[in-house]
Amino acid sequence: MTFPKQHARTQRFTLGAPRSFSPSPDGERVAFLRSPSGTDRTNLLWLLDTTTGEERIAADPRALLAGAEEELSPEEQARRERTREGSAGIVGYAVDQAVELAAFPLSGRLFIAELRAGTTRELPVPGPVVDPRPSPDGRLIAYVARGALRVVHADGTGDRALAEPADPKHTWGLAEFIAAEEMGRHRGFWWSPSGDRLLAAHVDDSPVRRWWIADPAHPSNPPAEVGYPAAGTPNARVTLALLDLDGSRTEVVWDQDRYPYLARVHWSASGGPLLLVQARDQRSQVYLSVDTDTGGTAQVLEESDPVWLELFSGVPAWSPDGELVRVADRDDARVVMVADRPLTGARLHVRAVLDVAEDGILVSASSGPDAEAQPEAAARELGEVHVYRVAEHGVERVSRTPGVHSAVRGGPLTVLSSSCLDRPGATVRVLRDGKEIAQIASYAERPLLTARPTLVAAAERRIPAAVLLPTGYQASDGPLPVLLDPYGGPHGQRVVAAHNAHLTSQWFADQGFAVIVADGRGTPGRSPAWEKSIAGDFAGATLDDQVDALRALADEHPLDLGRVAIRGWSYGGYLAALAVLRRPDVFHAGIAGAPVTDWRLYDTHYTERYLGDPAECGNVYDVNSLVTQAGLSVPAELARPLMIIHGLADDNVVAAHTLRLSSALLAAGRPHEVLPLSGVTHMTPQEQVAENLLLLQVDFLKKSLGMA
Repeated sequence: MTFPKQHARTQRFTLGAPRSFSPSPDGERVAFLRSPSGTDRTNLLWLLDTTTGEERIAADPRALLAGAEEELSPEEQARRERTREGSAGIVGYAVDQAVELAAFPLSGRLFIAELRAGTTRELPVPGPVVDPRPSPDGRLIAYVARGALRVVHADGTGDRALAEPADPKHTWGLAEFIAAEEMGRHRGFWWSPSGDRLLAAHVDDSPVRRWWIADPAHPSNPPAEVGYPAAGTPNARVTLALLDLDGSRTEVVWDQDRYPYLARVHWSASGGPLLLVQARDQRSQVYLSVDTDTGGTAQVLEESDPVWLELFSGVPAWSPDGELVRVADRDDARVVMVADRPLTGARLHVRAVLDVAEDGILVSASSGPDAEAQPEAAARELGEVHVYRVAEHGVERVSRTPGVHSAVRGGPLTVLSSSCLDRPGATVRVLRDGKEIAQIASYAERPLLTARPTLVAAAERRIPAAVLLPTGYQASDGPLPVLLDPYGGPHGQRVVAAHNAHLTSQWFADQGFAVIVADGRGTPGRSPAWEKSIAGDFAGATLDDQVDALRALADEHPLDLGRVAIRGWSYGGYLAALAVLRRPDVFHAGIAGAPVTDWRLYDTHYTERYLGDPAECGNVYDVNSLVTQAGLSVPAELARPLMIIHGLADDNVVAAHTLRLSSALLAAGRPHEVLPLSGVTHMTPQEQVAENLLLLQVDFLKKSLGMA
């Protein structure tokens, strides 16, 4: 067994780790998913009895399918691609309010698990079933099949459609591509607290331009048709309706011309339906309350920002007192707001709201601008993310140990998942009123190597960075060739105080490199100004910070600046190609995996947030492109070795990005290598592909840098 093989077989050591926790409000049980071992892809539904500490299987997909192979519908495959889900079996489930009934799809069929009774059964409904969700009282299950939103009683009777699509380009109850890929909204219907109505999204995908993704390895197969809303082109039209169980319908009305993006929907017992809708340029948005009798909406609050407005998990929501809970940027601090009152300040940088309850609001946060102003304190918590309980009377930290923490709360229970630099994997503790009462076991494999990152703040801008040297390196060994291993863009923090996040970088280091991971401007977790400083300037700010971090770290670490390479995937792939094309004076080789090379080919919500409308900001797109003259402005004689890797089945960053870059490089007389991956999407879950990709990259880097 080698690390590349183990890394691939364990899906980056995620298999066997517990996830997707649902604590019951009575505090007696926690439902969760976990596969039986660190190499088994099939997730089972488990139940922890908090009174005894016993774990038992609530649903085993292998038994339910009687050994048959799992079959995924196109809708389910798309959902898994949007959530980057590479495992199998039960990959998602939903529960009623009491956490007594769980519903989940399996091979396009609908199953329910009665958690107290310990029984599981299939409901005979038309399929393929997508995203089943019990009503709060557990009497009914709503689900989507062939674009129709349907309901069925929990005993399997009374199945019926509440809303059916007019044609295949219309759906009810599903999130459109742009919401699932970029907004973090993966669902399209919501039960009323009383379980007698549903609020459902209707998606008309017909305005979206059609792309075709072919499988060149199998030319007899027809290309797959994909509706892809590229920057500057039409989006799907999304509307909402209140659906009664008798089939009657009330349309929800708001100014969709001004606010076309349905970003968030919240419906709880603390108030009526609450919407967050955004303008297309994402510089203004409104929170709307919905009149459930008429479908009319009333403005609760309007927000605007001259750069863009960020979306956050867990908000908006109603507090138990019926006040608006949100996360907002105020004076370059990201804070929790209840109505017009900030409950946090510049000491914390709030990242998400995890739960809203009577005793306070549970949030995820890292150090804020106040902590950044104290270098010693900031260095101690570099890369850390903690869980806090926030209330009118103050802020209390729930996570006590250094590291990266997340939590799920239900009733008196909090499930706290904690990772740190000193040991692999995560520890999952179940807390009752702040005291540990149980732990949930992890079956994840222990890595064959130990990551030893040194986390530092580099250069004048104090860029968060991790430095990894070969295991056993001695100063007498001399300076090392350097490999930068960034993501380096929005929504992708790599410098975190968690061991497993640095395993691949450590493996590259053990091949003879000094590896640097730098989170420059645009990456999350520091301040709104840090994230928004890249507006209109991917090619400048993000690349400059990689160079600055490299040069600053060379003063304190054994870096051979005459042999510097860079690798990355997705935005990191764009950054790697950008580095060798724009700064061959610094970078001597690059590996660009699934790179965005022409931002006009990437989607609306992401690209227009940062670069604007291409019809109005065409020059900005040209300057940030890799395939225009601006992207190839360095003389050809300074060309550096570049390997470009791309999955031909990628429907997020389509293979046209790599093909256009390759054509531009060829026209400019620049040598390069292209590695096409047949049947591979934006993920690389295939074991042999993932293993051999690491080996091929090391060979390319060593050859390019003249390493023996």
